[in-house]
Amino acid sequence: MTHLTSPRRRPASLARQFGLALALASGTAVLAVPGFTDAAYAQKKKKKDEAAEAAKPVYSKAFVEAYQPLDVALKAPGADFTALKPQVLALLPLAVSPDERQALGGMMFNTGISAKDQALQLQGVDMMLASGKVQPAEAGRFNLVGFQVASSLKQYDQARTYLQRAIDANYTAPNITMADLQMNMAELYFGENRNVEGLQYLSDAIAAHKAKGEAVDPRWYRRGVSVAYTNEIVPQVYDFVTAWVTDNPAPENWRDAVNLTRNLNDFEPQVLLDLLRLGKEVQTLKEKNDFIYYIEAADARRLPKEVKDIIDQAAAQGVIPKGSDSWVDEQLKIASGRIAADRAELPALERDANGSGATYRTVVAAGDAFLSYGEFAKAATYYEKSLSLAGVDRNLALNRLGIAQIAAGNAVAARATLAQVEGVRAPIAKLWGAYAAQKEAGAMVKDSMASEAPATTGL
Repeated sequence: MTHLTSPRRRPASLARQFGLALALASGTAVLAVPGFTDAAYAQKKKKKDEAAEAAKPVYSKAFVEAYQPLDVALKAPGADFTALKPQVLALLPLAVSPDERQALGGMMFNTGISAKDQALQLQGVDMMLASGKVQPAEAGRFNLVGFQVASSLKQYDQARTYLQRAIDANYTAPNITMADLQMNMAELYFGENRNVEGLQYLSDAIAAHKAKGEAVDPRWYRRGVSVAYTNEIVPQVYDFVTAWVTDNPAPENWRDAVNLTRNLNDFEPQVLLDLLRLGKEVQTLKEKNDFIYYIEAADARRLPKEVKDIIDQAAAQGVIPKGSDSWVDEQLKIASGRIAADRAELPALERDANGSGATYRTVVAAGDAFLSYGEFAKAATYYEKSLSLAGVDRNLALNRLGIAQIAAGNAVAARATLAQVEGVRAPIAKLWGAYAAQKEAGAMVKDSMASEAPATTGL
């Protein structure tokens, strides 16, 4: 996936149309049609085997007499295919039997190839398929060619019909997989700007493969994320990106997931903070602004330990060297000077939060403080308690309860908790849920604090 970094950046590469090169692309190959035989053979009547006689191609004398000289003219060196096109079309009234329609359809298609006339190609392949004479083993290939020509002509409904027939026939080739065909079906919707329908098709295809225990083609995720992100289609974009990082938890995919969620929203600081906390875990924080937003959202006076840790990480990564930014230096000074007093206040805060008359604000403040200082189990206790109190911001409490549960090593409970989050925090909770699933499965993204910053005990 393309790396998304700065807010509100829409990289052109995400909007790039998915391309699929097929060897059967119209304009590059002539369809091999079962041979049209000479008139004498077509008109023979005396045969010992009546069954074989009945299976012979049926051509009328008038059709044979018109077809054969035109076939010779078309195959002659230097033939003018455009000039011969009217003669080809003049055969239409004579093509009555299925065999005649198949033969004429082949002539029309191949003439269209030579004349670079896609409309004639489409007419020809449609006639061959409608004749009923295409062998079952070849039907998928013929339908795929029909799809390609129809889609080139932007005749999307007809293209869908052809492509679905190829899919139903389970058509594949050395360079064409079933995943290719299904991806192209989605692309037909995208080509018409029917993006929601295309995303639903991809989503259904992904679900069907997973239900069978089959691996999902990564391109489906990438294309779904690309279309949904470029067109700001929600909530589908979050569904696709969550499924993507769940199945493909590479660091670069996590960076895209976090950054596109940030780019698509104008989160309030306390909401943004929980997204940036995930970004820290999955190593998304790479640019100066990433750290600036984190410092602002955490607030040196409110969560001094967390602010100091993130500033130290920015310095360790060389993104914001110490002394290079006066505002950051000031925040570090405030945070460093506040930590001792903040720690000293923890026992009193804990006592108040445990009191029978504790308010929501007090209890959630205790959860925030202990989360920041790395006492995750204790933080989870207070977030859980806050859910039963008047005035609760349920989605905030659930979101942070899930974060604390993950950090405390209880990924199973965290997934159940995060699944309950609604509203503006829902996309953030989805990503934290995917991270919990990754932890649960043991395929953990390397902890950013351990790899990139001095050891700390808090978020």
